[in-house]
Amino acid sequence: MNLVHSTSSADDRAVMVTRVSDMQWHAVEDDLTVGRGDASRRPDGRLFISIDAWHGAVFDRIVAAMLADLPTALYAVVDEADHDSRSAWERAGFAVACREWGYLVPTDPHISGLGSVRPPSGVTIVPAGQAEEGPLRTLDRVICDEVEATIGWRTMPAEVLPRPAGTTLVDPSKYAVAQHSDQYVGLVRVAPLIRQPRIGLIAVRADRHRRGIARALLAHALGSLHRSGVSAAWAEVDEANAAATALFEGIGARRTAGTLELVRR
Repeated sequence: MNLVHSTSSADDRAVMVTRVSDMQWHAVEDDLTVGRGDASRRPDGRLFISIDAWHGAVFDRIVAAMLADLPTALYAVVDEADHDSRSAWERAGFAVACREWGYLVPTDPHISGLGSVRPPSGVTIVPAGQAEEGPLRTLDRVICDEVEATIGWRTMPAEVLPRPAGTTLVDPSKYAVAQHSDQYVGLVRVAPLIRQPRIGLIAVRADRHRRGIARALLAHALGSLHRSGVSAAWAEVDEANAAATALFEGIGARRTAGTLELVRR
């Protein structure tokens, strides 16, 4: 596929924007690649685009080509502190759809105050890697349905968006679970990234809310990281998720970044 969009820069040098594949565009000026555009479809079906360009004029030409070639709605993600990038997307007709906060979460129980936290009566925590895959997948499907019926999975971080099969469960070994009797009722997922572990998801069945299960799962996960020598983890929370925001800020997590999801319909 080689759809070409030709425009001229201020000094009359031609900038050629070519769709080199279904999901990629290149901008070339004087035989030099001066920008790239990429598109990717998330598991929930939404189409996200990103652009890497040397300067604003090239960005504008790439995004114009992509908008001409792709159906709407289109989404993009930008660092809230990157005002230039946000302005560039807004010039192209994108607007803020939601905001996601990034938190640095202390693992030291003396800082988080989680050292004395225990699971509620009758609930035990099954460590990561020890949960049975069948019951874990059942819990995952229940939580997926409950989240979709309330705040919606579109408010969740990209890494936990449901897959086409309707599951967010990719690697069962990364999940610790809360068990009551013979049933799994809550889970926490920690991605053991080299630079900084990431709390990708913490969720509890709706009929077990407000019993301290989420707090106990978080205490377990952070305690395990602390014992392994990790001083802090990373977590991302949609600003509309008041319960998650309160949970993390209540243990001393520090908000250090913000990410904006933009949309053009």
